[in-house]
Amino acid sequence: QVQLVESGGGLVQAGGSLRLSCAASGRTFSLSRMGWFRQAPGKEREFVAAITWSGGIASHASSVKGRFTISREKAKNAVYLQMNSLKPEDTAVYYCASDSGARKGYDYWGQGTQVTVSS
Repeated sequence: QVQLVESGGGLVQAGGSLRLSCAASGRTFSLSRMGWFRQAPGKEREFVAAITWSGGIASHASSVKGRFTISREKAKNAVYLQMNSLKPEDTAVYYCASDSGARKGYDYWGQGTQVTVSS
Protein backbone atom coordinates (compact mmCIF):
# COMPACT_ATOMS: atom_id res chain seq x y z
CA GLN A 1 0.00 0.00 0.00
CA VAL A 2 1.16 3.48 -0.87
CA GLN A 3 -0.53 6.57 0.44
CA LEU A 4 -0.15 9.83 -1.40
CA VAL A 5 -0.98 13.28 -0.13
CA GLU A 6 -0.76 16.31 -2.36
CA SER A 7 -0.30 19.86 -1.22
CA GLY A 8 0.65 23.24 -2.57
CA GLY A 9 -2.35 24.00 -4.71
CA GLY A 10 -4.05 27.33 -4.64
CA LEU A 11 -5.07 30.38 -6.56
CA VAL A 12 -2.52 32.14 -8.70
CA GLN A 13 -2.61 34.71 -11.44
CA ALA A 14 -1.67 33.87 -15.00
CA GLY A 15 2.07 33.98 -15.42
CA GLY A 16 2.64 33.07 -11.83
CA SER A 17 4.24 30.03 -10.30
CA LEU A 18 3.20 27.30 -7.95
CA ARG A 19 4.96 24.30 -6.52
CA LEU A 20 3.02 21.16 -5.78
CA SER A 21 4.24 18.52 -3.39
CA CYS A 22 3.29 14.91 -3.00
CA ALA A 23 4.29 12.97 0.06
CA ALA A 24 4.32 9.22 -0.21
CA SER A 25 4.08 6.83 2.68
CA GLY A 26 3.57 3.14 3.19
CA ARG A 27 5.29 0.70 0.88
CA THR A 28 7.49 3.33 -0.68
CA PHE A 29 10.19 0.79 -1.36
CA SER A 30 8.02 -0.51 -4.15
CA LEU A 31 7.88 2.79 -6.01
CA SER A 32 8.85 2.49 -9.63
CA ARG A 33 7.47 5.67 -11.08
CA MET A 34 5.51 8.65 -9.86
CA GLY A 35 3.50 11.04 -11.87
CA TRP A 36 1.28 14.06 -11.90
CA PHE A 37 -2.08 14.14 -13.59
CA ARG A 38 -4.72 16.79 -13.74
CA GLN A 39 -8.41 16.93 -14.34
CA ALA A 40 -10.36 20.01 -15.23
CA PRO A 41 -14.13 20.18 -14.70
CA GLY A 42 -15.92 18.14 -17.34
CA LYS A 43 -12.65 16.84 -18.73
CA GLU A 44 -10.88 13.52 -18.62
CA ARG A 45 -7.85 13.10 -16.45
CA GLU A 46 -4.75 14.20 -18.29
CA PHE A 47 -1.15 13.17 -17.93
CA VAL A 48 1.13 15.99 -16.88
CA ALA A 49 4.50 14.55 -15.96
CA ALA A 50 6.20 11.46 -14.62
CA ILE A 51 9.50 10.54 -13.11
CA THR A 52 11.18 7.24 -12.40
CA TRP A 53 11.88 6.77 -8.75
CA SER A 54 15.31 5.25 -8.95
CA GLY A 55 16.92 7.18 -11.75
CA GLY A 56 14.90 10.37 -11.73
CA ILE A 57 14.24 10.25 -15.44
CA ALA A 58 11.48 12.70 -16.15
CA SER A 59 8.96 13.17 -18.89
CA HIS A 60 6.46 15.93 -19.42
CA ALA A 61 3.35 16.36 -21.47
CA SER A 62 3.82 18.63 -24.45
CA SER A 63 1.24 21.02 -23.06
CA VAL A 64 3.41 21.79 -20.06
CA LYS A 65 6.88 21.18 -21.41
CA GLY A 66 9.16 24.09 -20.72
CA ARG A 67 6.88 25.41 -18.02
CA PHE A 68 6.47 22.56 -15.57
CA THR A 69 9.20 20.47 -14.05
CA ILE A 70 8.73 17.27 -12.12
CA SER A 71 11.31 16.23 -9.58
CA ARG A 72 11.62 13.89 -6.67
CA GLU A 73 13.45 13.82 -3.38
CA LYS A 74 13.97 10.19 -2.53
CA ALA A 75 15.05 10.79 1.05
CA LYS A 76 11.73 12.46 1.76
CA ASN A 77 9.62 10.13 -0.35
CA ALA A 78 8.37 13.19 -2.12
CA VAL A 79 7.68 14.26 -5.64
CA TYR A 80 7.23 17.83 -6.75
CA LEU A 81 5.79 19.70 -9.65
CA GLN A 82 7.20 23.14 -10.21
CA MET A 83 4.75 25.07 -12.32
CA ASN A 84 5.88 28.28 -13.95
CA SER A 85 4.23 30.60 -16.44
CA LEU A 86 0.85 29.31 -15.41
CA LYS A 87 -2.06 29.75 -17.76
CA PRO A 88 -5.79 29.71 -17.08
CA GLU A 89 -6.02 26.43 -18.97
CA ASP A 90 -3.80 24.88 -16.32
CA THR A 91 -6.69 25.18 -13.89
CA ALA A 92 -7.52 21.71 -12.66
CA VAL A 93 -7.33 19.34 -9.77
CA TYR A 94 -3.83 17.93 -9.77
CA TYR A 95 -3.30 14.37 -8.67
CA CYS A 96 -0.19 12.60 -7.63
CA ALA A 97 0.03 8.95 -8.61
CA SER A 98 2.44 6.12 -8.05
CA ASP A 99 3.29 3.08 -10.10
CA SER A 100 4.60 0.09 -8.21
CA GLY A 101 5.11 -1.97 -11.33
CA ALA A 102 2.81 -4.66 -9.97
CA ARG A 103 0.21 -4.04 -12.63
CA LYS A 104 -0.38 -1.95 -15.69
CA GLY A 105 -0.65 1.74 -15.10
CA TYR A 106 -0.66 3.74 -11.91
CA ASP A 107 -2.04 1.88 -8.95
CA TYR A 108 -2.23 4.51 -6.20
CA TRP A 109 -3.64 7.98 -6.31
CA GLY A 110 -3.75 10.95 -4.03
CA GLN A 111 -6.84 12.97 -3.24
CA GLY A 112 -5.79 15.85 -5.43
CA THR A 113 -5.05 19.49 -4.90
CA GLN A 114 -6.84 22.32 -6.63
CA VAL A 115 -4.90 24.69 -8.83
CA THR A 116 -6.75 27.71 -10.09
CA VAL A 117 -5.13 30.15 -12.47
CA SER A 118 -6.93 33.41 -12.94
CA SER A 119 -6.59 35.68 -15.93
